[in-house]
Amino acid sequence: MSQAERRHLARVLAELDGPAQDGPGPDTPASPYQTDPKLRRQRRLALLVSAACCVILAGWIVVLAATLPHHFDAHHWRAVWVNFDTFLFAAFLATAWAIWRERQVLILLLAGIGTMLCCDAWFDVGTSLATSGLWISLLTAVFAELPLAFLAFAGARRLLQATVEASLRIPAPAATRALETVPAGTRGQAEDETCSLRRTPLSGHGLDEALPRGRAQRPGEHHA
Repeated sequence: MSQAERRHLARVLAELDGPAQDGPGPDTPASPYQTDPKLRRQRRLALLVSAACCVILAGWIVVLAATLPHHFDAHHWRAVWVNFDTFLFAAFLATAWAIWRERQVLILLLAGIGTMLCCDAWFDVGTSLATSGLWISLLTAVFAELPLAFLAFAGARRLLQATVEASLRIPAPAATRALETVPAGTRGQAEDETCSLRRTPLSGHGLDEALPRGRAQRPGEHHA
């Protein structure tokens, strides 16, 4: 057996034995951000853009704090809130569809809904200060909008974590078929290349793992 084949066999045996208790070993897949040059460049670019946005936004906050008036008469107030709630309704509708169809776009939809609910709570409370509707806004934010936002963020994090872990351990079907055509001596290297976040399937094992067991087993039953 070649060195690559021995490394692949050791990885398979380690997965059969279960996770190691003493931390990651030499056969544990490395972080894709360390092994994938393109992902490493994208990470550096994202870090640079984020730092630049922080600097610009800090200066803009100082300008707004010094120049904005304390009171302002807003125009089209009804249209703004009706349109916002319409978009929020559409987001909930799309989320229900993604859950039903087991689509991993659910991760993005949950993150979007959580953000919209936080904004809704913030502006409801902020615009109702010193008014008779303050307590209603506070109760709605504390017992409805913020708890739903927390559940949405937690669900998105759980689904993302399950998806990445499953995709790094189990190659996508297309990658598996491609590996069958690779010579045995270089198959271990090819498998390492398929374990990349850039090749994570849009609808794969991660979402199935996060679903209830009865629902997650349905795709396997069809194949059986």
